Amino acid sequence: MQKLTAILVEDQPNALAMLQQDLETHHAEIEIIGTAKSVVEASKLLRKQQPDILFLDIMLGDGTGFDVLEIHPDLTSKIIFVTASDEFALKAFKFSAIDYVLKPYAIEDLDIAIDKAKSQVKPNKEQLNVLQDSINQPNTRPKKISLHTSDKIVVVSLDTIVRCESDNNYTEFFMQDGSKILVSKTLKFYADMLKEFNFLRVHQSHLVNLQYVKEFIKSDGGYIVLKDKKTIPVSVRKRAEVVSALNFM
Repeated sequence: MQKLTAILVEDQPNALAMLQQDLETHHAEIEIIGTAKSVVEASKLLRKQQPDILFLDIMLGDGTGFDVLEIHPDLTSKIIFVTASDEFALKAFKFSAIDYVLKPYAIEDLDIAIDKAKSQVKPNKEQLNVLQDSINQPNTRPKKISLHTSDKIVVVSLDTIVRCESDNNYTEFFMQDGSKILVSKTLKFYADMLKEFNFLRVHQSHLVNLQYVKEFIKSDGGYIVLKDKKTIPVSVRKRAEVVSALNFM
């Protein structure tokens, strides 16, 4: 079994003790080489050595986990964010496509996070910016979203997404510039995430950014015409919702 090193950054003593105990009990492959309760303590530890995995709380007594990352921009550790149950924080993590452990967590959640951390790269700067902006401004609408493709992570502005189309368990994003991005999550995942942001699921296979809708044609079963002249079918059960949404634009 390959040994991994870890540093835990958590400002709540009970939460820190629990995380340490869970790792020692269930993950013998992880050696804890340090713990910290603040940005200052974490920074001192990371100057001495970089762990394979950094467990990083978002809110710390003297700052945030982002402060730690800004102090150490060349950090190569895999990062597992730990966050309390907060509606805005959870939305921020979804938009940034960065994994996290939600306190209080089940041991299965911790196992999944560690497995992911072992196999994935550190979040890139743009992803972290999306996450930080969303958490720092919880009452401001997110402007960007991170999309995982098979070989990279693409950060795009929400207003450049024209529509999304289901491809089995994948979703294809059609962008304003004509490009396409295939992502390994279902259309339902994005329909739920983007419904507050002027996106409407008009069909089982189609999610549309309403700002790109030109008109709704009621004949032939009903379909939407986009500004680029692309036509999108509207399911019977969605017709009333489409009409209502367009009436309020």
